[in-house]
Amino acid sequence: MTGDVVEVSALAINVRVPEELCWTDSRRGQEFRLTTLNVRLLPDGSLAAKAYGRPVEGGRGAYVSFGVPDRPELAALIERAAGRAAELWGAHQGL
Repeated sequence: MTGDVVEVSALAINVRVPEELCWTDSRRGQEFRLTTLNVRLLPDGSLAAKAYGRPVEGGRGAYVSFGVPDRPELAALIERAAGRAAELWGAHQGL
């Protein structure tokens, strides 16, 4: 830390995907139902997101990330979640 400038290395939020927006994807022959997004604020101010979920057949499965499909409703969810996170961070009440 130099002077009053605090270097923040990462900002990330986890977002639950509403049931109607969930989707499935496969990895290593196993199908996953994607229900959670991890959204990161990048240093340039843009957002990046990865999806996580559970195997369709049940069980815990591996913690494997998936790309988020290019769907307008998922992009809107990510943008709304980032805005809501900004509100929450801005209103924090300290430790």
